[in-house]
Amino acid sequence: MEPPEQPQIYLITPPAITLSTFPDQLARVLDGAEIACIRLALAGNDEEAIARAADACREVAHAHDVALVISNHLLLAQRLGLDGVHLDDGARSVRAARKELGPDAIVGSFCGVSNHDGMTAGEAGADYVAFGPVGGENLGDGTRAERDLFQWWSEMIEVPVVAEGGLTPSLMRDLAPCTDFFGIGDEIWSKDDPLIELNTLVAAIG
Repeated sequence: MEPPEQPQIYLITPPAITLSTFPDQLARVLDGAEIACIRLALAGNDEEAIARAADACREVAHAHDVALVISNHLLLAQRLGLDGVHLDDGARSVRAARKELGPDAIVGSFCGVSNHDGMTAGEAGADYVAFGPVGGENLGDGTRAERDLFQWWSEMIEVPVVAEGGLTPSLMRDLAPCTDFFGIGDEIWSKDDPLIELNTLVAAIG
């Protein structure tokens, strides 16, 4: 993913989705908002259930000309014709994923609050690095990805960066000058109208 001039929205699915309703919900969000990429971030290891969800979401995403990556399931990304993979283990799997998926696939890496892991992931071939959480729940050790990390990254590193986890309008306004993408998921899917909630967040950086 190329660094945008102003932060774009990287949509993250809920950890569990209802196949009878979620694709329509996703389509409504894509109809009403500008989305750069979608991450299928399903919990559990039921490959067939994940594959069914991926097929349904891929249809919606590609109909809207939006890339769809999947969290961690490298083999499913290949098998299902997805656009790439998002890895949750920092830099450890990036090189192998890049080799397996080839140069055209999207390979992203979640690096918590570690700029060292981020730099290592970038050197290994990651297309983007994600840091978080920036708000809401802390990691187990109580740390958050602070603005200083994004500021440093934006000044020193060319690899695009994603801010995610516990986003609010004020956090987005504060981070907008030093991030390329906002990873938004739980912030909207838990609400009655995800599109309205998303547009409220986006308005903070407009």
